[in-house]
Amino acid sequence: MIRNVVLVHGGFVDGSGWQAVYDLLVADGFRVSVVQNPTLSLAGDVAATRQVVDGLDGPCVLVGHSYGGVVISEAGTHPDVAALVYIAAFAPDKGESVNTLIANPPPGAPVPPILPPVNGFLFLDRDKFAASFAGDLPADQAAFMADSQVPWGVDALGGAVTEPAWRVKPSWYLVATDDRMIPPPAQHAMAQRAGATVAETPGSHSVYLSQPAAVTDLIRRAAA
Repeated sequence: MIRNVVLVHGGFVDGSGWQAVYDLLVADGFRVSVVQNPTLSLAGDVAATRQVVDGLDGPCVLVGHSYGGVVISEAGTHPDVAALVYIAAFAPDKGESVNTLIANPPPGAPVPPILPPVNGFLFLDRDKFAASFAGDLPADQAAFMADSQVPWGVDALGGAVTEPAWRVKPSWYLVATDDRMIPPPAQHAMAQRAGATVAETPGSHSVYLSQPAAVTDLIRRAAA
């Protein structure tokens, strides 16, 4: 059983969203670290993640939500990463980035309400944030998330993976079946390509907030 877990958040949010998952894992005896990746560039976020992994006393399970899946795909080649867990996340192959993965949405798929970049940063349309990102959270919580968005750097979306860790490490993937940011069929396709062990749960893109027990359960399976 691996005892260390490292949690990596995605775009527009920060690491505090992991608290419910953190609490459940700590109650189970795991040593949990939360990466506050700046989401300015993929290289910077990978460096922030590797810095956390460097500080551990043994192997870890590396967990990524959304864009965090790109980060763990690149940072997960670290020798102390034993397993990867993708939570409604991008799982890019070599040369792929968020930009390439979202370039050609299938007809009828929901399109994330990302506003045009301003000074190199992206935000989600505040009025559409709840429906697209947090459809199963209480309205006041979704409103707070919309008003506390972390600017997402366009360089982060353009950052391409060089050597995807899922090609050499075992992986698990939680598909959020009500996701309106990354369509569930795309999640399934990336999970299948990565050879991941797949679980499904009803949930929005904020599944790590709305379904912490399902998220924790999959991390436990990876740690075992």
